[in-house]
Amino acid sequence: QVQLVESGGGLVQPGGSLRVSCAASGSGFSINAMGWYRQAPGKERELVAHIFSGGTTNYADSVKGRFTISRDNARNTVYLQMNSLKPEDTAVYYCNAVLTVGTYIRAYWGKGTLVTVSS
Repeated sequence: QVQLVESGGGLVQPGGSLRVSCAASGSGFSINAMGWYRQAPGKERELVAHIFSGGTTNYADSVKGRFTISRDNARNTVYLQMNSLKPEDTAVYYCNAVLTVGTYIRAYWGKGTLVTVSS
């Protein structure tokens, strides 16, 4: 069974940096894309960044130039490096993966990791 496990959230001051990670575990799958979404209190979940199997990335306008998504294919892991963090970046960050499992393409979600930007 495929699972996504996030790590690296926490409390950081405005202007600081943080890196969150997400590892896909299990067997019999290939990764089409992995990415990060976030949900702030009282708001809808929104896309932060995606990285596709070919290496193409895309970012929400609000994080362009501050956040960088990368991956380690050997470890089935995606990273989100967050710099110049702002209080409005405070949210639960969810890992998302689109995987091919057998003949099916499915989306998987992690449980989320809380990022709090506050002084």
